[in-house]
Amino acid sequence: MKFLDQAKVYIRSGNGGAGCVSFHRAKYQEFGGPDGGNGGRGGDVWAEAVDGLNTLIDYRYQQHFKAKTGVHGMGRNRDGRKGDDVILKVPAGTQIYEQDNETLICDLQQTGERHLLAKGGNGGFGNAHFKTSTNQAPRRANPGQEGIERTVWLRLKLIADAGLLGLPNAGKSTFLATVTRAKPKIADYPFTTLHPNLGVAAIDGREFIIADIPGLIEGAHEGSGIGDRFLGHVERTNVLLHLVSSRNEDVAEAYRTVRKEVEAYGHGLTDKPEIVALSQADLLQEDDRAETSAALERACGQPPLLLSSATGEGVETALRALAGRIEELRQQDGEEGTDDDRWSPIE
Repeated sequence: MKFLDQAKVYIRSGNGGAGCVSFHRAKYQEFGGPDGGNGGRGGDVWAEAVDGLNTLIDYRYQQHFKAKTGVHGMGRNRDGRKGDDVILKVPAGTQIYEQDNETLICDLQQTGERHLLAKGGNGGFGNAHFKTSTNQAPRRANPGQEGIERTVWLRLKLIADAGLLGLPNAGKSTFLATVTRAKPKIADYPFTTLHPNLGVAAIDGREFIIADIPGLIEGAHEGSGIGDRFLGHVERTNVLLHLVSSRNEDVAEAYRTVRKEVEAYGHGLTDKPEIVALSQADLLQEDDRAETSAALERACGQPPLLLSSATGEGVETALRALAGRIEELRQQDGEEGTDDDRWSPIE
């Protein structure tokens, strides 16, 4: 299945059904009176986050969604039924924007969340509704209200616990393939990863989701390379694992390049906890390890982990560091929603 994280769709709710003009006709009943029923309401357009989806690829092949018109009213005081709704099924983590692609309509973060995007038009009244003591034979009925039409943008931001950052060929996909059952494309050339990948890692009985995004290069925030459009997929993570390849001649500059692009992107990524690892450490000689590690430490301000996905060196250490940081943040979130925030009648 191909990955698609943005789609533009046209939606339209259903028109309301028209009211009916009808008079009762029956043998031995001279004045039957009006009995036109009301029209049914038009169908609504909903967006719902469902389980089992991690892409918006379905909306590449269908971009128009129209709810059904309400059934018209009928004689014998029969009201028309409501038109069928249309439900846009999207992955959890999908944001929906107005046509300008800037005004947020809703953010569906949890499976099962729904949002009404376009309400169906009300059905028209039949002539029985207009019967009064002074007008006992009305010959008019209302047409149904028209539905709402609009164009919206669907934008997916994957929900993961940890995100991988780094330059192209920093070993992010290899690390993801090593610690999870994901099978990202791995090759010895830049931009092997063209779209985000997800995997579930486990260590010491704890599981968490890791997101891998395409590598960043200098000028990514200006559109260089693949750009920074995929950074949105690590916005919802709790912690970032920044991989710096030991193959770089200047590991400090490689680290600062990625951090500069993250800072230019903004959206709170710079405030997230960061774990730095010197990847592909098996390529370094023993004498060079300390020097390279020290240079990276001076740039990032913390001792980097030594990591090699090929040999397994430092992999468990990195996973434990990620799991520990994620667990700490989850506990902090749990404490914020405990007794201190509960209402109490006693001041």
